[in-house]
Amino acid sequence: MEFRPHGANPLKLYELFGITPPEKIYDFSTNISAVPQKSGFSPDLRRITEDYPDDDCAGLRDIFSAKYGAGKENILITSGSNEAIYIIASYAASRENYILQPAYGEYLRALSAFGAKPRSITNLDEASFTDGSTVWICNPCNPTGAFISDAAIYRTAEAHPNVTFVTDEAYRDFIWTEEELLPFSPRRNIIRLRSLTKIYDICGARAGCVLADEGTIASLKLRQPSWSVSGLAQEAAAFFASDAGLIERTKKYYSREIPRFRNALAAAGLVTLPTTVNFFLAKVCDDEGFIRFLLERGCVVRHTRNFPGLDGRFVRIAARTECENDILAAAVREYRQTVR
Repeated sequence: MEFRPHGANPLKLYELFGITPPEKIYDFSTNISAVPQKSGFSPDLRRITEDYPDDDCAGLRDIFSAKYGAGKENILITSGSNEAIYIIASYAASRENYILQPAYGEYLRALSAFGAKPRSITNLDEASFTDGSTVWICNPCNPTGAFISDAAIYRTAEAHPNVTFVTDEAYRDFIWTEEELLPFSPRRNIIRLRSLTKIYDICGARAGCVLADEGTIASLKLRQPSWSVSGLAQEAAAFFASDAGLIERTKKYYSREIPRFRNALAAAGLVTLPTTVNFFLAKVCDDEGFIRFLLERGCVVRHTRNFPGLDGRFVRIAARTECENDILAAAVREYRQTVR
């Protein structure tokens, strides 16, 4: 069976399996936050849809300049981090590209769209890079949840000054383990991507940003379509980013819930891998049978068939609320009893 390349949109998965969706669906396939957001977002939709958005996203650049300790000239707001991936790929495709696998599939998709044939690598320290090449790193890694320290990334970049390192940090704000997170400092050969949709739970609004040196930001801006970040996306990101305690609440919640959830799944007979963020991998022998069984009980998990090196031997599970996580653990327990 050929699965969709992304998680989310459970109804398409139900359609693929030929299963009638239940009234209540628990979606563990998408890595959005389960932590309650600030309430009260009520934008003037008529005004937002009538007026052109701010093409410079000045308000958001001010907000994230303060949040990340970066100069406004070091920030480009994008229509989700995916837009940034495609803009960077438009420049990088004519050169050698390396993707640290397993990784988010859009790097390969974007590079392939521009005619590139990237190479897969599995170890950053042991790989050799040609001058002028670009290295794509998902950090923390989607789908594994593993994290390479900032210090290690900086050392590698310093050792290869003529190589550009693109680090996709979409899940950085979810890191709940004890990691040394260094502040942003502009470096000529490091481009850092941030998604604003996951931590603020605004995936439908599409907002992200790039952190890089001033010259890189100016080059990327040249190939960004005018008004690409909608007024609604800008207002939503600004509103939810104003919740000063959200990231701390997020780390606190997952530092408690991820170990509890993994223990519950272990008790149900499912082996899971360590993680630093809000999702993790679980080992399965029959991914299609496992996914089907859970779908019939209203639970949706993410396949890994399109991740090199994983090839369907795992499923990815994003932690939700404590109650929802217990529902999944109960379904896994039932599955294990069924297949014995």
